[in-house]
Amino acid sequence: MSDQEDLDVLEELASLPTLVHPTASPDGDEVAAYYDITGRNELHVIDADTGEREQWSDGEVPRNARWYVEWGADGERVYFHLDDGGNEQNDLYALDREGNAEPVVEMDGQVALQSVGDDGETLIVGSSRDGQMNLYRHDLPTGETTKITDYERAAGSAQLSPDCERVAYATNESDDFDNRDVYIADVDGSNPRNLEIGDDGAESEPVDWSPDGDRLLVGDNTADLGRIGVYDLEADDVRWLGDGEYEEAPEAFLPGGDRVIGTRQRTAESIPVVYDLDTGEATEFDLPEGVADFGMAGDAVLDENRVVLTHTTPTTRPELLAYNVDTHETETLVEPEYGPFSPEDFADAEYFRIESDGVPESPQAAIEHDPYETLEIEAMLYDSGVRPSGLIVNPHGGPRARDTKSFDLYTQVLVSLGFSVLQVNYRGSTGRGREFVEELIDDWGGAEQGDVAIAAEHVLEEYDWLDEDRVIVFGGSYGGYSAYWQLLQYPDLYDAGVAWIGVTDLHDMFENTMPHFRTELLEKYLSTPEENPELYEQRSPVTHVDNLDAPLFIVHGVNDRRVPVSQARIFRDALEDAGYEEGDETGTDGDYEYRELGEEGHASSDQQQKLRMFELLADFLDRRVGTDRGL
Repeated sequence: MSDQEDLDVLEELASLPTLVHPTASPDGDEVAAYYDITGRNELHVIDADTGEREQWSDGEVPRNARWYVEWGADGERVYFHLDDGGNEQNDLYALDREGNAEPVVEMDGQVALQSVGDDGETLIVGSSRDGQMNLYRHDLPTGETTKITDYERAAGSAQLSPDCERVAYATNESDDFDNRDVYIADVDGSNPRNLEIGDDGAESEPVDWSPDGDRLLVGDNTADLGRIGVYDLEADDVRWLGDGEYEEAPEAFLPGGDRVIGTRQRTAESIPVVYDLDTGEATEFDLPEGVADFGMAGDAVLDENRVVLTHTTPTTRPELLAYNVDTHETETLVEPEYGPFSPEDFADAEYFRIESDGVPESPQAAIEHDPYETLEIEAMLYDSGVRPSGLIVNPHGGPRARDTKSFDLYTQVLVSLGFSVLQVNYRGSTGRGREFVEELIDDWGGAEQGDVAIAAEHVLEEYDWLDEDRVIVFGGSYGGYSAYWQLLQYPDLYDAGVAWIGVTDLHDMFENTMPHFRTELLEKYLSTPEENPELYEQRSPVTHVDNLDAPLFIVHGVNDRRVPVSQARIFRDALEDAGYEEGDETGTDGDYEYRELGEEGHASSDQQQKLRMFELLADFLDRRVGTDRGL
């Protein structure tokens, strides 16, 4: 570390400020974002030319920066989502330049802002007020909120037309549960029309309207790899861009409507591209290898030739950039903060691929699987530099997600404790196309878990400096499910595990998660417990609790509504019933340890809450397997 041996490394890492959810103002002169430079998440506004930054909020916005922000049409206030202690049962608020916050849309369930109308009067929000996530129109002058869709499956990705007379959105009325279609309706929800963009069973969504309102920018995965399309509403025809070599996703039209921007996925990187609609040619942004991100649900466009984005690598923290798509010049609006560290202090990612048939050499204790189709699986190893080095296997959440060549704070925390970290983009991960994602349908706890274990076996055999007696699995959300499953399916492989906000009982998860997670995650992947009872029973970690043969730390937020805390409690109770003994931080005699986190839901970006989790992790690992601190 940078000549400072006496630092509390975990506290310093937790205190590194992070900027997220950048979104351009309507005139493109400013960028709003969450930034915790003061130690708490606050709303900041950055001048898009000078980078000068002004803090608008003072405690009004959530501590956890999970949910995105969007500008009002007049550029004088910013909308944000406010929940209670991380429970994600959001209401919609607005904050103005004077720091005044007021509620805009308050409803039971979860409210998510979908689209802000250019007329300054219309908002489209999603809400689970009536059960399933559907769309509502909010009239700002009158304060009235009216339901405009009523589908059995979740409706979302809504985009208001420039004249605010129509709305495009995505939902599924097909008998194929994996399907998703693009619809256009009048703004009151009447006259909905399915544009029938992709094949039945594929997923399509609208992303942006052209400035003249005659075309829609859409994404679709009919051709396996995600693709970018422009739908001509008058001709009822879609033009697909690119040659299908890469997984791509659309982002926005540029002013003038003759170019669009999007992102391209390649070898765990995310590269922005601009397509010229006259020629069909794509030009990649001239940025270093790593991950560029336009932000979640915000507006990336500053003007006719400039966009705003963040960029990061495994060793460089996110910086906010203004990028000129004509000259390919970059301006840094917000420099990354490193505190007492430098990029050289952080571990880099070694990217590699392995072949996996989903059945590792380690004995299968819970379910015996025959070999699956052999696939190439991406993985990344972060070398701690410690010799010998313990190994932490860190499966990602989602499961529809992936690990990338970006700065990962939890990875660097684990490295600072002396562990090398393995991340695996198992079958079912994104970035590799629709067929790869669909490998997980009807097979949670199957081949994808074998992929993770095979990758672990590979690095243990490849690198003799990895300590085979200190192999730990740690994951959150679906990664938490994976942590439970790895310990129970391959107990000979692991010496300890940490399951954070993980799924343990699929029946209970189906009953108690939010409605749109029930249909768009569980039912989409596993059907229902009534239709597939054997799978729900067999692939629930709690069914195989007797296989636990290594110290386990269970951690869960009490306000989690995605993966309810009942998941942790059910597994704890099953351990007690099976005769396992609970330990705590005062000793190492227990078979497992258990901790519920107050004022927290499905993880948190708040610095104090991150530090709490870092310290819990470090303490457990230090006592159970031994750590070697010294970033």
